[in-house]
Parts: sequence; structure tokens; C-alpha cells
Amino acid sequence: MKKKLSDNVYAEISCFDNGLEVTEYHVMLHVSDGLLNFRDQLTAIDQAYTCLLRDHLQGAKTVFKRYFLSDAYNQANDVVSVELDYADYALSIIQQPPLDGTKVAVWAYLQTHVQTRALHSGLHEVTHGSYRHLWNASAHNLAKNSEYQTRLLLNEYIMQLMQEGCKLSDNCIRTWFFVNDVDNNYPGVVKARNTVFFTQNLTDETHFIASTGIGGRQADAHVLSQMDNYAVDGIQQEQIHFLYAADHLNRTSDYGVSFERGTYLDYGDRRHVFISGTASINNKGEIVHPGDVAAQTRHMWSNVEALLNEAECTFDEVKQMIVYLRDISDYHIVKALYDEHFPDKPKVFVNAPVCRPGWLVEMECMAIKEIHNDSFAPF
Repeated sequence: MKKKLSDNVYAEISCFDNGLEVTEYHVMLHVSDGLLNFRDQLTAIDQAYTCLLRDHLQGAKTVFKRYFLSDAYNQANDVVSVELDYADYALSIIQQPPLDGTKVAVWAYLQTHVQTRALHSGLHEVTHGSYRHLWNASAHNLAKNSEYQTRLLLNEYIMQLMQEGCKLSDNCIRTWFFVNDVDNNYPGVVKARNTVFFTQNLTDETHFIASTGIGGRQADAHVLSQMDNYAVDGIQQEQIHFLYAADHLNRTSDYGVSFERGTYLDYGDRRHVFISGTASINNKGEIVHPGDVAAQTRHMWSNVEALLNEAECTFDEVKQMIVYLRDISDYHIVKALYDEHFPDKPKVFVNAPVCRPGWLVEMECMAIKEIHNDSFAPF
């Protein structure tokens, strides 16, 4: 659903409501007037979001919010100032310029009938029933290279999870790594993740974690690796399932990286599906349709659809999409394809190089499906 919130801002909104307590929303906020300066765009976004919560999504609480900025060095501090009053959800800020010509876009994830708070561990907690959902965002440090930064990020996160009685291998569901100068610094991120995961018994014989590793930078150019993550406490291992779509995709470990193509969680009343960053790749790990962004987009969709199908879902259940493009001049081609096939899905297109230069486009998404499983507690 698309809703005009003001003269300068519109929202794309999806909703999952199965008639039980927790209703979930994904919202993409877009500025419609790219001629406004950044502070005016940011103010318009903030005011529109306040209006949305007050007038349209009453009772919904923000559990995670990400700002996509065109110039983090000159913009991130203003975002932090605007967000100072909102301390009970995880806040992600990354330079991945919106491709519609504006300076800022926002993805927000909201839920009703939940309690939210910041924990001493540094994580943000969302509670309902027997589950604690633990979000973290914008984690970074200034170690000397991308490998050391990523290793420190993961080790600090492991300690945070331990403070909450959780483990990386048992409770972490989703990560995002934003890599400054991804063409040069991604190998260090991969090496660090492989090393730390091995110490945590995360291998191709056990499992990895759904993830996106993509170009993006922080305000400080010395930050080479930034991490967002999501874990669930109270989850049983039989509720967690990993997606492979082996006819379409190979295991990531085949080419030396360690993440799952997708993960889904079954609660008593719903299924959450997390599709990792997915590109135009075949089951041999080869780039399909090099140099043709339209053909890569269609092949990427078929890969995502195969992963969704493995979770007994289709694109109908998808609630949000993030689309990453290496070349800004490909935006109008890709947007036209998405507008034709997914006109009503909340989505954002951003400039962010994919981890392999030949991939021109990548996407990730989240889906929610109603299920009934008396073996597990409801969400």
C-alpha cells in the first residue's frame, strides 16, 4: 500500500495481521521532492513518520529502523540528533544513496503489543510472550583493517549475546555487513567471519547465518566494516530452518564464504523468512548474464523465488525488499522491472556495490506467512 503522508513524503506499507495480538508492519519512507536540502528532507521524513504512527499505525512500536543516506559524513550527525529521543529500538545509519535522486530514505519495522527497551549489553530487546528479539545496529570499531574490524565486531557481539544468555550459533538469525570500498575490503570481512564462525562451531556441516555483505560506509571513512544483527532468545532449534534452493544456488562455502542463502523461523502462529543478499548466480557459483542488468534482475528473482518456495512461500508473502545496484545508471531499468512485477511491495533502491564486481544487482527481502503449529509458542 502506498500512502502520501505529506507534500514531500510518501510511504510504502505492508502489514501482517492474523487476528492475534502482534500485528507487524514494514514501512519504506521516501522523499518526493529531491530539490529540498538534506535537513529539510530529514525533517519531512521525521514529521511524516510521527504522523504515520499517530494517525495510521496506532499502537505499533518501532523495533528496527535504518536510514539510507547519500553522504554519511555530512548527514549522520543530523540523523542522530533527530533520533535522540527514541532510544528503545536499534538504529542503523549507512551511506547507501537512494537512487531516486533524494538524500535519505528509511526502512522501519514495527510491531504491536510488544515491549521494547535498550539493554545494558548494548542490544535492543523486543519482548512478547516467551520470546525476546534482540536487535543491534551500526556496530563498528577502528581496528587497523577490515579483517580485524570484523573479527572484533563478531567477538564483541558474541560477548553481548552471552550477557543475554544466548549464543551466536543457536540464537543469531540474521546479520548485515556494510563494507567500505567493498571491492578491496570484503576479503578481510570474509576471512574474519570464517575464522570466528569456525570457533563457534558454525561450519558447512552445521550451519551458517543468513546475511547480506554489501558496499556501504559510515561517516568515519576509517570504519571499513559495520554490522547490524538480529537474534531470538527463547527459540528452539527445531523452529529454525535453513534454505538452500540447490537447483538454483550453490553453498556459499563452495567459494570460501560463510552465510546461509536464507533462514526461516516457525512460531506457533506465523513463519518469518529472511532471504540473504541474492544475486544472479547459478548452482555452480557462476555469474549469470554478465553485463546485462535486466537479465541479471530476472535471474535473481528466480533464485529468490526458489528460496521462498523452499519455505513454502511466494513473493505474495514478501513484506519488504531492498535492492542494491552497483551502477546508478541502471536504476531506471531495474525500477521499471520492479514496478511492473512488484508494484505494491515496500522497497528501496540504493547505490551499493555487490561483493563480486560482475554482479550488477542484488536484493534481500523478508516474508511473513500465517501458519498453525501447536508445538511452538506464538510470536
